Amino acid sequence: MQHPRPHVRSLLIANALVAAAVVGVFLARHAGAQDSIRAADVRARGDYTMVAGKSNSGPSSIVYVIDSANQEAVALRWDATKQAMVGSGYRNIQTDSRAARGR
Repeated sequence: MQHPRPHVRSLLIANALVAAAVVGVFLARHAGAQDSIRAADVRARGDYTMVAGKSNSGPSSIVYVIDSANQEAVALRWDATKQAMVGSGYRNIQTDSRAARGR
């Protein structure tokens, strides 16, 4: 059996290193995706309520979305120039309820 030439051998080694790097990146991303899935599993399934209201800072209407299961509230308004809903506020209700009361 004939041995491959030195440049062919170096190309084979380079290809093996590139393949190992690709596999390493794939495994690292796959592990990161698994961690984010586990973090998402910790969050309770939402129980949502939507309430319409008016903005204090102009004529636009606001939609308040309250997630009672996770104790969070988000305010959304319609942006006519973007033709999309835009977040205009977020509150963690549980944190707010633990805050010191005052005027």
